[in-house]
Amino acid sequence: MKMLLCNAVLFDGTRFLAGEKDVAVEDGVITTVGKVSRTGEFDVIKDLKGKILCPGFIDLHCHLRDPGQEWREDLESGARAGAAGGFTTLVCMPNTDPPLDTPALVRYVLEKNEKCHGSRVLPSGCVSKERKGKTMAEMGKMARAGAVIFTDDGSPIVDTGLFRLALQYSTWLGVRIMEHPEEKSLTAGAQVNEGICSTFMGLKGWPSSAEASDISRGCSLSRDTGAALHFTHVSAEDSISVLREAKAAGLPVSCDVTPHHLCLTEEEILTGGADSVFKVNPPLRSNRDRDALWEALVDGTVDAIATDHAPYHLDEKDLPFQEAAFGIASLECAVAAVLNEWARRGKPCPLERILNLFTSGPASILPEKWKKLGKIEEGRPADLTVIDLDQERVVRVDEWESKARLTPWDGKHLQGWPVMTLVEGRIVHSFAGSI
Repeated sequence: MKMLLCNAVLFDGTRFLAGEKDVAVEDGVITTVGKVSRTGEFDVIKDLKGKILCPGFIDLHCHLRDPGQEWREDLESGARAGAAGGFTTLVCMPNTDPPLDTPALVRYVLEKNEKCHGSRVLPSGCVSKERKGKTMAEMGKMARAGAVIFTDDGSPIVDTGLFRLALQYSTWLGVRIMEHPEEKSLTAGAQVNEGICSTFMGLKGWPSSAEASDISRGCSLSRDTGAALHFTHVSAEDSISVLREAKAAGLPVSCDVTPHHLCLTEEEILTGGADSVFKVNPPLRSNRDRDALWEALVDGTVDAIATDHAPYHLDEKDLPFQEAAFGIASLECAVAAVLNEWARRGKPCPLERILNLFTSGPASILPEKWKKLGKIEEGRPADLTVIDLDQERVVRVDEWESKARLTPWDGKHLQGWPVMTLVEGRIVHSFAGSI
């Protein structure tokens, strides 16, 4: 099929190109970028009328709960939700039931996703068998089967010796380790950020040092092994300081931050009646921590924005704060939430930087095979996202593709939305009336 997307403001993954551009697509591949004659034979022509055309957004970290927890989310609902949120590629975490710790389970995700209509789903694999942190999983076989990241997400890699060995293996396999930065001895029983929130609520506090200390450990191991290491859902100023110093020293470390840590703080818990929709791991932090994350977006310390989409059934989340599960669902409104906050804060960094963190930034973390994503160039896959910065919409979870029905943004008015998503030239989502 031949498609023409015309009159777009084009962000190629790094920068905006001058003037409105056309992009021609044939059989799922970008064939022309520039000005294209309308006299050619196209099966589909979409006039974008000055909307932003970007490389397809990539989410390095989401929970799709399949296999074993499909009442929360499954690959089909997650793929549709991702497409609705502007994401063409989702990396699903391995803390399923059973955990994704064998090549057979990696293949299960890839084969089931082939039948889904929505985002491409790429599986991560466990670092340790059953995520127990004791014995290394079959990393080599999982890499050959298609795992794109190794992580015990939901938990850190507790055994430092295992962590070091896994990093050495990862350099040979070309698949990066993603660490969930948390020192468990400091967070046992913790519910909210340590400080004003824990004091006023009378709940055990979660210190930022629990995150920063594990990042320090990981940076030391990266220095020792020379292995690239990615830290996910970084939330605190202390952590950013450690990462900034590590990068300045030339260590091959990278990190992502979440939309909820960029947009929300512990004050939401204090003023929102301790609503469990705000309960997340790591917890919502202080205003100072949030400001530090935005500064890290600007100066390049942060490499990607990842949703950490964590869907739960109402029975697991709509409970008193202390009893509710940790996690925030956001896949369909994550991009809009960040764009809205970016504008609210007076556009503290160039729009190119925000878009880079959803496109070529996360693509750079993936194995070589997938680095072709995240850029708009001739010959690359036609994974594309259209953004309308002027579109204003209210978040309505009853209209979501996701099975999740609780989110902090439900009923919130946001400006700046993805309005069309294409995976290999196929339109997998289009917001009615937008194009």
